[in-house]
Amino acid sequence: MTRARDERDWWRHAVVYQVYPRSFADSDGDGIGDLRGITSRVPYLAALGVDAVWLSPFYPSALADGGYDVDDPRAVDPRLGTLDDFDELVAALTDAGIRAVVDIVPNHTSDRHAWFREALDGGPGHPARARYHFRDGRGPDGDLPPADWRSGFGGLMWTRVPDGQWYLHVHAAEQPDLDWDHPEVRADFERTLRFWADRGVAGFRIDVAHLLAKALPEDLPGEAELERLAPGEHPFVDRDEVHEIYTGWRKVFDEYDPPRTAVAEAWVEPHRRTRYADPAGLGQAFNFDLLRADWDAAEFRAVIERNLALARLTDASSTWVLSNHDVVRHATRYGLPQGTSERPQDGRDWLLSRGTTPSLDRARGLRRARAATLLLLALPGSTYLYQGEELGLHEVPDLPDEVRQDPTFRRTAGTDPGRDGCRVPLPWRTSGPSLGFGPGTAHLPQPAWFAQSSVEVEQQDPASTLSLYRSALAARRSFPASDEVVWHVAGPGVLHLERAGLHCVTAFDRAAWLPAGRVVLASEDLQGARTLPPDTTAWIDARPRRSEDTL
Repeated sequence: MTRARDERDWWRHAVVYQVYPRSFADSDGDGIGDLRGITSRVPYLAALGVDAVWLSPFYPSALADGGYDVDDPRAVDPRLGTLDDFDELVAALTDAGIRAVVDIVPNHTSDRHAWFREALDGGPGHPARARYHFRDGRGPDGDLPPADWRSGFGGLMWTRVPDGQWYLHVHAAEQPDLDWDHPEVRADFERTLRFWADRGVAGFRIDVAHLLAKALPEDLPGEAELERLAPGEHPFVDRDEVHEIYTGWRKVFDEYDPPRTAVAEAWVEPHRRTRYADPAGLGQAFNFDLLRADWDAAEFRAVIERNLALARLTDASSTWVLSNHDVVRHATRYGLPQGTSERPQDGRDWLLSRGTTPSLDRARGLRRARAATLLLLALPGSTYLYQGEELGLHEVPDLPDEVRQDPTFRRTAGTDPGRDGCRVPLPWRTSGPSLGFGPGTAHLPQPAWFAQSSVEVEQQDPASTLSLYRSALAARRSFPASDEVVWHVAGPGVLHLERAGLHCVTAFDRAAWLPAGRVVLASEDLQGARTLPPDTTAWIDARPRRSEDTL
């Protein structure tokens, strides 16, 4: 089905660019990116050709988890600016034809939030503790945690407070989980949604959307038992009742014209993801399947077909993601030794060795990253880009331990290097104390090799990754926003699909012949050849040419 472009459906085929504010652009020289810095770069975003910008958290925070420990969800961190600065950014984006999407963090607050401070001051039994999950401990003296659950950030999910009770935090101890059965919690977050929607925000990215609903029995299951529970039976992961919350949010979204949009970050089984993408709820959910996939034609096709089918079940649109602020950049993942479909190469072993082993083939990784991006941009649905991927940036694995900020590094005593390597500030110029990121040094050091991937260098090179992204986004707009994909017969190691007259051919591990038609774009210079080398994607326009078309 081919859809006419509609203001209310902008999100269906949008290209959304994720900005990690603290690492995008620094306007005042304190080493931390800020809202004014982003506003100064709106012309760059407009030239790139994105439809929307998703802002990772910019709220007041102690940065125990990169800003996802939120002190006040309706304010701006003073280090990043003011609400007036936010309004100016939204206005600048709007003038450039770009929508603003903001990250909200509903599963937890920070331990500096007014509610949590009230809960600590009130002591056991105080009504303020009912907004969180406080429990007495086990054992004669209550000195054992309520359960032995382990956090993905390292350490236990339960922390004891001075009066002896324990509180639940699925993430870091500085991120106490809210109790979404409490009516004040629900009402307050609806107020947060309206607060930002009233300021012109077009949509919301919902952090860990699958964790909000919790059913914690008196006798909590142990860590080993949790791993055996079926989807929907877990006490705090992907429970069915979480969708009652999002049904309420949908009513808030629909108060606006056009309705506000939402996309769920929900690390759940694919067949469970459709509930989050239901139009009566959030309407869209991230598809992270390609983050776990090898560079393999059969595996890519299986992921694509499955997710297009899931999108049709709810009349949503799929989402395509290769990188974000939580994972190893895909230019690096694709340059590491190939894993297997059972244990895909995600770069973890390489990170643990601080980037020394296994060896990274940087050129191969970038070729594959460029090819994968063109493949995704040819598909129906929305594509989410992460800042810096348009420059072909690789991961920075060898940051000094003393500058690392991710709580996983601290809570695992350095055995897990964390996610700082994909959060290093962007290089805008080839020189300066932070390569144009700001007038001072950056909060995470940039490697010397960043300079040759700077915007200054790449915008002058027609063969650069930045030029490829700009050309791809411009060409993508010239084709109808069709939801239908036709697969053409291709040899092993090759994918050939067609959508609305655009043929997309990706050669994974062997060369491929190109179909007849005009080559619109290719991820590598084909020099006029009609064969596609391995690790390359080409777009071919097979639509009949009209007399008024120009070459």
